[in-house]
Amino acid sequence: MTPEIKLYGAKRCHKSRYYKKFLEALNLKYEFLDVKQSEEAAEALRDLYENRRLNFPTITIGEKKLRNPSDRDLNKWLEKLL
Repeated sequence: MTPEIKLYGAKRCHKSRYYKKFLEALNLKYEFLDVKQSEEAAEALRDLYENRRLNFPTITIGEKKLRNPSDRDLNKWLEKLL
């Protein structure tokens, strides 16, 4: 079973847009959660961090959490978890 991929970010954030294109280029299904447009998405992101800050972009792959990962790190975890 493939783990669920979520991208926590904001529509206007250039890094969030970058990760959207990155995941789409790999034909991966993911859920984009705009933390600036949805309080529910913002609260879900806060729950991921002890400091409860909106640390975005954050990508979750199943239980793995990646905060603004490099391409190399993201590819490593995608290969390992998918």
